[in-house]
Order: sequence, then structure tokens, then C-alpha cells
Amino acid sequence: MSGHNTYTNEFLNGKRLLGDQPADAFIAQAFKDAGLKKDLQLWLSGTAGYSRLTEQFPGIAFINEANCLPAWASPRLMKSGAAFFARHAETIMTLLGLLSLPYCYTAANGAMVLYLSERMRNETSKRLHETAVFVWEIMAPGAFAGDGNGFTEILKVRLMHAAVRYYTLQSGKWDDAWGFPINQEDMAGTNLSFSLIVIRGLRLMGFTVSEADQEAYIHLWNVIGYLSGLQEDLIPTTSKMAQLLDHTINARQFCVSEHGRRLTQTLTTHIVSVNEGKATAKEILGLMRYLLGADVADMLGIDAPVLPAYKLTLLRTINLFKGFKLEKDPQTAYSRAYSEFKKQKTA
Repeated sequence: MSGHNTYTNEFLNGKRLLGDQPADAFIAQAFKDAGLKKDLQLWLSGTAGYSRLTEQFPGIAFINEANCLPAWASPRLMKSGAAFFARHAETIMTLLGLLSLPYCYTAANGAMVLYLSERMRNETSKRLHETAVFVWEIMAPGAFAGDGNGFTEILKVRLMHAAVRYYTLQSGKWDDAWGFPINQEDMAGTNLSFSLIVIRGLRLMGFTVSEADQEAYIHLWNVIGYLSGLQEDLIPTTSKMAQLLDHTINARQFCVSEHGRRLTQTLTTHIVSVNEGKATAKEILGLMRYLLGADVADMLGIDAPVLPAYKLTLLRTINLFKGFKLEKDPQTAYSRAYSEFKKQKTA
């Protein structure tokens, strides 16, 4: 894990040139054979487990090791991180749309991969649903136990990212000035947006998050990052290092971009649509502006006033009291929240 006292421009510039070498090499080789390519695509889109892939592609080191936790992983912290998610699942999933994803879109070079793939623009509901289901699956209590889905779900995403790199580079539309598609710096930023930035959002929403819960939740996502192909020197060892890495990537990569604004417009249009009757567009955009902060919101073209102070105070107060009533049993809390999610309108 990272032992850097600072994340220098030289260090991060090098990381922008790197993808996920083992996965990228595997995809390049597998895609040369139409039969192997079809087998892999069927596995990625199906429900077959991890063992099925190892049978189809024996002797591939990173696949064989895909169900192995890193030596530094703490089962205790992972369990606590999953329990924290279970207690706050509904709010965390809401924050992914209102905060984490648009936060990623502000990194203009990294967001270009999403824009060029067109899935976010043309299959918005499906793409967001897939992301949500992925998070639900890897956050389940016991996701990394013997019968959990965590390892398999992460490996699928790792391979899909490698496939996106392959197709993006083959498209002829990619500019090397943007770095490598889905490079190590962008992967680190995305991982932080799903961990550190979520913690920040919960606090802004009025929830009390202890240092112990923050440490556990970030640790769980550090493990997920590692299993996803993130190099260990980009995995922060402390919350302070996580905040430093986030600040540095923000300063290096965040800027106004037309594609970042279009991705945000697509996202907000979807969020407003599925929340029709629950909140107005003005309220949703105002809450996003509050969570993202004025600078990031302006970069993304979120042109709405922050929610009035009395509404923010009411929201924070309600959430503060909700924090005292949260379900204590992680499995019960998780199952109840996931069940409610599955009932939601997705289109």
C-alpha cells in the first residue's frame, strides 16, 4: 500500500500511462480467438461463478488469484465497513448518483472514456442500474466469504474495464494526451469517489460518521480497489492520505469540459425522472450543488441555487435523528434495503 508522503505530479503522470497490464494482456489475447471471445462474453453477461472462468481459462495468474485477499486486508475492518454500508445503504446509494458519479465526471480526461463509449448517454437507466447492483453485491455482509459474490463481481468489472480499454484504443477516437483509458490515476480517483467522498456526503447530509467507521469503510474500498487492479502505491494507508490523494487528483484533473457537462445532464435528467412526485428538479439540483460544492457544480454546469438554509437544516436534523434509529443487525438492514431497491423504478 502507499507509503508516499506526497503524490507528486511526476508520480501521477506516470500512473496516467498505465492501465491494468495483466487484464489488458489477457483481453488482447482472448479477443484474437472468436471462440474464446464468445466464451468470455457469455461469462461476463451470465450468472456462472468464478470457478467456471478458471475452467475455461486455466493457468491465468491474475484470474487464479482473483479470489485472494491482499496480505494487508483486515477481515475485521472489512466486516465493519460492510456493516457501516448496511446501516446507511439507502443514503449511500442516493449519494452515488447525487455526488460520487458527477464528482468523477469533473475529471475531464478520465470522463472521456465514458463519453466515447456512449452507454451512459444511450442506455442511462441500464448503465446506472448495473453500477448500483455491483455496489450492492460487493457491499453485502459476507460478500468475500466462501459463498459470497464479491470476488466474482469485481473480476467481471475488472475484465469489462480491460475490454473497454481495448475497444477504446481500437476506435481511433482516443487522444494519448488524455492518458491511457481507465488509467491508474483515474481508477484511484473513482475508488475515492465511492469511499472517501461518500463519507463526506453523509456528513454533509447530517449523519454522524465516526473515525472508526470511516477507517473501516475506506479499508473495504481499498480492498475492492486492489482486487479491481489498482496498484498498491495508489491505495492510501490512512484517511489523511486518502484526502491528500483526492485533493491532488482534483487539482490535476478537475476542469470544465463539454463531455463532463453532457454526462452530468444525462445523469440529472434520469434522477429527476425517477424521482418525479418525490422532489422537484430544482430541489434535486440544489441538493447536488450543496453536496458537490459551488466550484465543482459550476464546472459541471449545475445551474441551480443551493437548497434554502431551512431545508438543509431540516434535512440534516432528520438524518441526525435517523442515525439513532438505524437497524443494528447488518444482515437485516442490508436485506431490507436491497429489497426496497429492487422495487424501485429504473426507467
